[in-house]
Amino acid sequence: MLQDLTLLSVTQVAAAARPEAWKKLGPAPAAQSGTFILTGASVLTVDAAFSTVEALAVRDGRVLAVGSLDEVRAEAGEDAEVIEAAGRAILPGFVEPHMHFFTIAVMSRWANVGAIACPDADAVIDRISDLAAEAGPDRWIVARQFDPSLQAGADQITRHTLDQVAPRHPVFIFNASLHIGYCNSRALEIAGLTAETPDPPGSAFVRDEDGRPNGVLKGQPAIMAVLAHTLSSLAIDDVPAACLQVCAKANQVGVTTVCDQGAGLSLGRAEVGAFHSFAASGHMTARLRYSLSGAMADRWDEMDVKPGQGDEMARATGWKIVSDGSNQGRSGLQREPYLGGTDRGLAYVAPDDLKAAVIRRSLEGWQVVVHANGDQAIDNTLDAMEAAQAAGASPDLRFRIEHCSILHDDQIRRIAALGASPSFLIGHVHYWGKAFRDEIFGSLKADLLGRAASCGKAGIRWTLHSDEPVTEMDPLRLMDNAVNRSLWKEPGGVLNPAERVSVEQAIVSLTRDAAWQCHSEHEIGSLEPGKFADFVLLDRSPLDIEPSDLRSLKVLETWVAGRCVYRREAA
Repeated sequence: MLQDLTLLSVTQVAAAARPEAWKKLGPAPAAQSGTFILTGASVLTVDAAFSTVEALAVRDGRVLAVGSLDEVRAEAGEDAEVIEAAGRAILPGFVEPHMHFFTIAVMSRWANVGAIACPDADAVIDRISDLAAEAGPDRWIVARQFDPSLQAGADQITRHTLDQVAPRHPVFIFNASLHIGYCNSRALEIAGLTAETPDPPGSAFVRDEDGRPNGVLKGQPAIMAVLAHTLSSLAIDDVPAACLQVCAKANQVGVTTVCDQGAGLSLGRAEVGAFHSFAASGHMTARLRYSLSGAMADRWDEMDVKPGQGDEMARATGWKIVSDGSNQGRSGLQREPYLGGTDRGLAYVAPDDLKAAVIRRSLEGWQVVVHANGDQAIDNTLDAMEAAQAAGASPDLRFRIEHCSILHDDQIRRIAALGASPSFLIGHVHYWGKAFRDEIFGSLKADLLGRAASCGKAGIRWTLHSDEPVTEMDPLRLMDNAVNRSLWKEPGGVLNPAERVSVEQAIVSLTRDAAWQCHSEHEIGSLEPGKFADFVLLDRSPLDIEPSDLRSLKVLETWVAGRCVYRREAA
């Protein structure tokens, strides 16, 4: 595993877990005190009635009152400062329920060879060639975001191609899904991978006819067998600064709470200590909820981490299990083969092992969060969750199914009966919808992607997420993708318009229901008296514009606990 081998990064993160490491940031901003009123805006409280009011009062970092200006002023007192927000919209701060905190920090320094930067596979190879020409002797070349379902040309990059442009430098490229990697012969040599090396469980080294690995790595264990040797690329020189940058990135798009879905997976178990030291430093500008990576179960058991450990800034909420791979990478586990082939994908965890893990961790009190992309993976996940409830696990744990990409009617009924909750990687519809329809699944199965509307009709609470670094953290983009279901690669194209949701439903999914999903609805997710004053100012109300214009909305300010943590610079 990565955390066993990247000793430099682990040491740095372990150091950042100690409170004294954060002193370099200087004194923390003082907690918000006093009372102020925001008025003149459309205040979307996102309470149970989805009330819209004209004023919001904040006292000592919490919502004091909402309502008319007269009502709020009566509660706040005549001495309260009044801030005019005329023409703006105020919403609860957005909650990003699925991202990868330290992975964002690490990968931000890698070369981006994705579809926006490189239109086709040839352009990716040209970029690797340029990086090799610039790199010092034996330096690793590490890149990210290649995706053959979005980039024309070769459907994979093998060592044979990479060896032509980088014969001496070890090369590793991450697929945008993070479930596939590509490397050259030098990288395989450093990792000690040969024809005799067995495939790791639930993973694969794709091979040439002679049995030698061809440089394509499927599944996390195979990827980590190579990536773990790229020490300089994985190291974070300044952990506190990196943490601040991730929070700042979230604040710029109106996010006030993030949920790391796989804590420890990037840089080891010291990540958890770093999270809590960051929170204690007073410099954290986005609340953090996190699920422990089940791939590190033994280490978490040694640490005796408990559900709910932490405070309002950083808290353990879930136990994450990755059950299959990526549909666009054809490693998501399917009931039927992918279009034009015989492959049904990969089960990263055998069904019986998945069932045992879900039962054990839920009976320990964890909210179990299962990554399941393919329809067979979702079947296996539901089997495991049903077995856990039969064994005594409480429905109040709020089992989550992450990505929940291909969803049949029978599965929606089972989710509703369980009281489970899906979180949709809605970028699958926008960015990959055309590829799913035309190349990966065919139109009938592609229509089963991101079925938020059908889940809502079944009484299921659902959310939207970015899975950054898979797609960019941007709640307004997520809202647009769910409301419009437009196709990035097909102007004017729409994937299954019957699954479009309303703007109001999308807002709820990114605020109140996302807070509920993260076991934090008592403190965030709506603008109601007593909750933290976490909110975002937009230039207009999403309810007052055409749904097709959602992407034109701008985040003007982001506030956490009554303190402005981001303000858009004037044009």
